[in-house]
Parts: sequence; structure tokens; C-alpha cells
Amino acid sequence: MAASTYARGLAVSDSEFSNLPRHSVAVRVTHWLTALSFIALVLSGLAILLAQPRLYWGETGVRGGPSLIDLPLPFVLDVPIRGPGRYVHFLAAWISVFTGLIYVATGLLTHHFSKHLLPTRSDLDWKRLCRVVFDHLLLKRPGEQDALTYNPLQRITYLLVMLGVFPVTIWTGLAMSPAVTSVVPVMVTILGGQQSARTIHFFAACLLVLFFVIHIAMLVVAGFVKRVGAMITGNAAVAKERI
Repeated sequence: MAASTYARGLAVSDSEFSNLPRHSVAVRVTHWLTALSFIALVLSGLAILLAQPRLYWGETGVRGGPSLIDLPLPFVLDVPIRGPGRYVHFLAAWISVFTGLIYVATGLLTHHFSKHLLPTRSDLDWKRLCRVVFDHLLLKRPGEQDALTYNPLQRITYLLVMLGVFPVTIWTGLAMSPAVTSVVPVMVTILGGQQSARTIHFFAACLLVLFFVIHIAMLVVAGFVKRVGAMITGNAAVAKERI
């Protein structure tokens, strides 16, 4: 007897499913490289933040001076990873940058953005967009056909992250590097100083962490094993009668 998979509460034979192309090799490789480097960035960034959990605005900020925001975190100067954490943070950041450039280059060459991510006019329909948002808020499980494409909310969110939040995070990160700002000082002066860059960097990173958490939550709702499997193999299993 063939093994069976449960879809919509009904037992469906594996032979009744078809594996359809979903993610290209370039998308899958860059996705997993970005995921690994992002986890390294978050952990190393947290270690760095614990050494000075205060945010300032301007060029300088001292521990005893007035701060813009005092984060509810303890001062931990003897974190073992604090020193190496900076090197790990910069290494993971450069991996993310180069991975992102490869993703953008291949996406433009293969028309991945225009085919899969650029919202259509119907995607921007207010009623449809609201319905998708409410479905997400209610943790409604998407249908089988949704595994083959991105919904309007996903398209808009991914573009905002890739074209907005991620570039700002890179820019502000580079603006905190003396080696970079000594060559291109305008990168930090336009932000108001290195401490301003650090504050903006912190909030941009928080948005990326929020995106990551919601992304994982939606994967669980949609079917974690199937969606992750599609990102590994490149194919999505969809019931034949629903293709």
C-alpha cells in the first residue's frame, strides 16, 4: 500500500500528488546562505549589544552621558563571544551582502522579480489585500494552489524587506565602520553620525528579526515540512485534482 499524506483532513495517496517546480537553484542556495548568515548576525549582534545596551544620536555616545534610549538589557562586558562576536558579525554581514548581490543579479537575469515578486494590479486591490491580511491574522491555512506562488502580502513584504529594510541595515552597518567611513565619509555624515547609524541599524535589525519570526510562524501554519521541503528540493507537492 502506498504511503499517504493528509490534505485538508483527508487521507490522500502520495501517487495523487504531483511535484511541480517552485524555487530555482539560485533562489534556494541564496535563501539558505542568507538564513545561516542572518542567524549568525543576530547572535553576534546581541553579544555586541550587551556590551553597551544604550542608543545615542549624533557622532558620539558615552556610558555615563545622556542616552536616547536605554534598552532593558544588562551591561555584560565579559561575554565570551563579545570580542570574536565582532569578527563573526562582520563576516556574516559580508556573506549576506555578496549573497544578496548574487540573488539580485540572478533574479534580474531570470526575471524572477517580475514573474514572482512584483505585485500585479489585482494584487494591489484593496479588498483582496485586506482578505489576505485577515487570513494571516486568523492563521488560516492556505490552499494547495498557494504553494505554487506568492500571495499579495508576501510579494509586498518581500520587496519591502529586500529593497528597503535590508539595504538600510547594510548601509548603517557600513556607516559604523571607520575603515569604510574614512574612505566614504558621506555614508555616516548624512545619517548624523556613527551613533545615529547605530540606532537606525538597531531598529532596522529589529524589523528583520520580526520578519524572520513571522516568516517561521507562517511556515508552520502553511505546513512547515512541505514548504521547507520545497525550498530544499525546488519542487512543491500539490494534489493532482487541484492543479
